[in-house]
Amino acid sequence: MSLSDPTEGPKNSSAGEPLTAEVSADVAPAVVEFMAAAAQANEAEGAAVSDEIGFGSSAGLEAASFASDALVGPYIAFEHVCKSFGDFVVLEDVSFFVNPGETLCILGRSGVGKSVSLQILMGFLKADQGTVLVAGQDIAGLTEREMQEVRRKVTMVFQNGALFDSISVGENVAFPLRERGHMEEDQIQQVVKGLLEMVGVAGMEHFLPSDLSTGMKRSVAIARALAAQPAAVLYDEPTTMVDPLMAHLLGDLIQRLKVQLHLTSIVVTHDMRFAEKLADRVVFLHEGKARFFGTTTELRASEDPILREFLALDELVLPL
Repeated sequence: MSLSDPTEGPKNSSAGEPLTAEVSADVAPAVVEFMAAAAQANEAEGAAVSDEIGFGSSAGLEAASFASDALVGPYIAFEHVCKSFGDFVVLEDVSFFVNPGETLCILGRSGVGKSVSLQILMGFLKADQGTVLVAGQDIAGLTEREMQEVRRKVTMVFQNGALFDSISVGENVAFPLRERGHMEEDQIQQVVKGLLEMVGVAGMEHFLPSDLSTGMKRSVAIARALAAQPAAVLYDEPTTMVDPLMAHLLGDLIQRLKVQLHLTSIVVTHDMRFAEKLADRVVFLHEGKARFFGTTTELRASEDPILREFLALDELVLPL
């Protein structure tokens, strides 16, 4: 992959047009270089994790014949994870994984532990039992300082965007760039402008988050996540409370980021068609358990009555 064109990878329907196609000419060189560095770092990070021991059979996934390679180490994984709040069991013996550069969708109705799973992966909550791998390492027992290092590699896009309300959109996106401290201010401003153009909210630098729609806030949150040059992004219900067009655009953006930047992704959603668009694999949570883990094709073919009911109800929702 060329440093002059970090998006010269697959140009198929999954990849879409290059991420930098809509970036203004005046900031394109800085943005192209920034994205090239991210893509190369993510590829190297994935290769490093893949050198680790295989996973599947040790994670309660003995029948996971769909694993791409028995020697590939997962970038993110749950192994027999349990989590309760008092007497309420949220997760019970849940196992799944996502390999470097792949996308996992976590499916299920409201209240089944989808968002809790993301919070455990980010270290905001601790699992009661089981092994949690993030960036290829077991995060159990890590200090908060050590978790901050993990979060430099893995970031999260929250439902509400979690933007800083008191500063502008541009300052929000610039925050992780300044925090890293190795870019000149003019470079920061160029990258901020380019990232906002890339995610479809061009010219919004001086707006406050309160001025934006829900969908625009999510786009800005993705731009801010990209500014941190993560290897993995966790998306919590990215299409909830947005119009169908914005949901379609967000789905396209998430897919292009995966293909062109080699990002590892986990997407929490209740929308099966959104999952089919994005996922290499899905895990379906029901009553605290992983009822299914596999490809969307295998999910569609399942005779499990709970899965069949979920799919039937999903079909009643108007398509995007």
